[in-house]
Amino acid sequence: MRLTFLKELFAAFVRSRGFGRHFRRLALLDSLSRTTVSREVPPSLAQTLAAAARSTPDVLLKQLDSHPDGLSAAQAELIREQVGLNEVEQEKPLPWWLHLWHCYKTPFDLLLTLLAVISYVTEDMKATLVIGTMVVLSVAIRFWQERKSNIAADKLKAMVSNTATVIRRDLSEDAAEDARRYFDVQLHVHPAHREEVPIAQLVPGDLVALSAGDMIPGDCRVLAAKDLFVSQAAMTGESLPVEKFARLRDLSATNPLELDNIVFMGTNVVSGSATAVVVGTGARTYFGALAQRVTATDRAPTQFQAGVNKVAWLLIRFMFVMSPLVLFINGFTKGDWTEAFLFAMSIAVGLTPEMLPMIVTSTLAKGAVILSRQKVIVKRLDAIQNFGAMDVLCTDKTGTLTQDKIFLARHTDVWGEESDDVLEAAYLNSYYQTGLKNLLDVAVLEHTEVHRELNPASNFRKVDEIPFDFQRRRMSVVVAEHESHHLLICKGAVEEILAVCARVRHGEADEALTPELLARVREVTADLNEDGLRVVAVAARELPPNKESYGVADEAGLTLIGYVAFLDPPKESTEPALNALFAHGVKVKVLTGDNELVTAKICREVGLPTQQVLLGSDLERMDDAQLAEAVETHDIFAKLTPAHKERVVRALKGNGHVVGFMGDGINDAPALRTADIGISVDTAVDIAKEAADIILLEKSLMVLEEGVVEGRKTFANMLKYIKMTASSNFGNVFSVLVASAFIPFLPMLPMHLLVQNLLYDFSQVAIPFDNVDEELVRDPQRWNPADIGRFMLFFGPVSSVFDITTYLVMWFVFGANTPEHQTLFQSGWFVEGLMTQTLVVHMIRTRKIPFVQSRPGGLLMIATGLIMALGVFIPMGPVAHYFKLQALPWSYFPILAAILAGYMVLTQAMKAFYSRRFGWQ
Repeated sequence: MRLTFLKELFAAFVRSRGFGRHFRRLALLDSLSRTTVSREVPPSLAQTLAAAARSTPDVLLKQLDSHPDGLSAAQAELIREQVGLNEVEQEKPLPWWLHLWHCYKTPFDLLLTLLAVISYVTEDMKATLVIGTMVVLSVAIRFWQERKSNIAADKLKAMVSNTATVIRRDLSEDAAEDARRYFDVQLHVHPAHREEVPIAQLVPGDLVALSAGDMIPGDCRVLAAKDLFVSQAAMTGESLPVEKFARLRDLSATNPLELDNIVFMGTNVVSGSATAVVVGTGARTYFGALAQRVTATDRAPTQFQAGVNKVAWLLIRFMFVMSPLVLFINGFTKGDWTEAFLFAMSIAVGLTPEMLPMIVTSTLAKGAVILSRQKVIVKRLDAIQNFGAMDVLCTDKTGTLTQDKIFLARHTDVWGEESDDVLEAAYLNSYYQTGLKNLLDVAVLEHTEVHRELNPASNFRKVDEIPFDFQRRRMSVVVAEHESHHLLICKGAVEEILAVCARVRHGEADEALTPELLARVREVTADLNEDGLRVVAVAARELPPNKESYGVADEAGLTLIGYVAFLDPPKESTEPALNALFAHGVKVKVLTGDNELVTAKICREVGLPTQQVLLGSDLERMDDAQLAEAVETHDIFAKLTPAHKERVVRALKGNGHVVGFMGDGINDAPALRTADIGISVDTAVDIAKEAADIILLEKSLMVLEEGVVEGRKTFANMLKYIKMTASSNFGNVFSVLVASAFIPFLPMLPMHLLVQNLLYDFSQVAIPFDNVDEELVRDPQRWNPADIGRFMLFFGPVSSVFDITTYLVMWFVFGANTPEHQTLFQSGWFVEGLMTQTLVVHMIRTRKIPFVQSRPGGLLMIATGLIMALGVFIPMGPVAHYFKLQALPWSYFPILAAILAGYMVLTQAMKAFYSRRFGWQ
């Protein structure tokens, strides 16, 4: 007997502490696994939501070990220990040392480090210092700029509502009953109360009270609702709020987003109130599943990163071929292998564009500074160049193309003609409606001119109101006009209004609502719907002023007056921005979760083609090959899930496009992460801002067009350096090979090559500030290693022609043809080589005639002028002996001027030939 009593007492304790939950939860999960649901989220999560939507409140609360009065604090604490805090996984910022490593581990920086180590081992401290300085500056600039941008982005993260209103009970009724039964002790059970609890503390089974303005704190099943409208724009892209109910209306729904008694974490209540039970928290929510999908995968290399790496390896392979060749030619012809090795190492350094990382980083940093003045925060510097290379921009609709605000677009009579009578009736209905007004009422009440004309305070008196409910889907107000009669004005969903109408207004007369007229009404409303408008019908009925209380029964025998139709209209700046993007070779595609009619209407108004709209359901039936074709022929994609958006972006990238994606919602995060350039706004949800590369402080396509131009300027200036370096370095090596084969001494000492290379590199520091020809920013630009290799082969030998001319001049004219006179020979080629290398920036920076048709930036002119002057001063000044050079005869300089003039003319001719044959990038 005593043993039985103890067992029962223990069972009561277990129930009071919530331990029985674990056994029931196992059974719940087993039943969920047999439910067929959408593939959009992990099956277990989708099954949980679907099962919760179909369960009765009593069964669901029992499965969650909850209670109609909520959980006690002790029960919630016990569950929290099992499931953890209600926090969504976020992309963790890199520690500074790891961020520094990412900034450093480029092919060029690693190669330069290797060359610096070799130079140090061979006791060439000058080369070690020069190369090391290049690496440190490059990495430091990139690290500092990106870290500064990331700190700014972190400060912009919008804070989600901190607390939720939770219904708590202080003591379990089961525990109180057990205490009375076993110990004959009467415990007082405190009634349920409401308290504000940090969102992170919520657990499955918690009951939450929701009201207008609240953020949904987790995935919840609605238990009771009154006029509940929830904005799911961040989740689905729908601009209008959706209605939520306590009961699932469509039992066949499988997509979690179609469950109309489930509300999702991260969405918010627009109007109404509800009581809901939390069924999922943290990572076990729809939002959490998307966050895991975004943060769990590494970013694929962008088009910019892939292009830089290809160019780097092209030049590195060239270096690995040419340096051994120089080593063996000089070793065999001169017999001094040590000197030949040092010379070959100098060639390796000369062939490596060691300034490239610094030029790229400083150019991108300059672009980031310029964009910051235009209210754009660049989180990842590489994204600036991707702006320039972008040829397809995918964007959501709400708030980007549109104003993200509901406006009254039409107010028409039954025949579709504009009618002020309809607007006045709708205004009175919205004006006298009590409670929180929804977005449609607010749009009607913004017509203040109607208020001035009607003057409701003087001309009308509210008699009664028949509130809205979801069974009738309409609401009515009754007003008295000068006490002569009562006027019942009813507005609501078209079919529900038609159900209580007997007549329609035609001009000043009323006609019976015949089947023919009913067909005409449906035709007009269908046309409005086809235009993407949300239609609300307005009806009225005059009543004698003999009562003050009205009910649903009075909503009968009404006269249909007309319709008010609403739309989220496009921004005024949208069409000019789209035209500007198109003029710059960027095609815009709209990817939205909203319905196809609304989307097509907006796209028509902003000038986008709407002949074919691809729906999410169509995507589901396509394999990857079919989708790859479809994304090229369609510009509008509607009713998309987050996975659909990601698939479309992947398909476009697979077709060779550089893809930008602009979005701010939870549903945009996977596509933002996948795109070459992810663009979000400062008001976006945290997960979208974390996935983005660029954050706009102003959600405008005009800002994007400016970013595209800036990105192309950045790319053009980077490409200038690569082309100049590659072609001049190739020309130098070709000249060295010729000289090494025929001259009995080194044509230039390793020190000369390094100093020449260093001076040339410093002349290029001003390239980020150079002017860019307009035609270079007109079309998308991208890395093309094959084109750079071809450019090198065409323009490199041009400089070699004049290098060899200089050899001949020094050999035959000035007699520098023996080892005793090698210093004079080396001085002559040092000056000519530096001059041609420095001039080439002005020749190759434009396809036009330099200095005449295209003027360089002022800083570039100053930098190149100073370096050319310094190049002459070194052999002619007092430091010549330090560099193992000597003064040149003055007769050398007229010949040098002629050589440089010939070089410029031949280079200009080669540009004309090359651009006709291959184009100019």
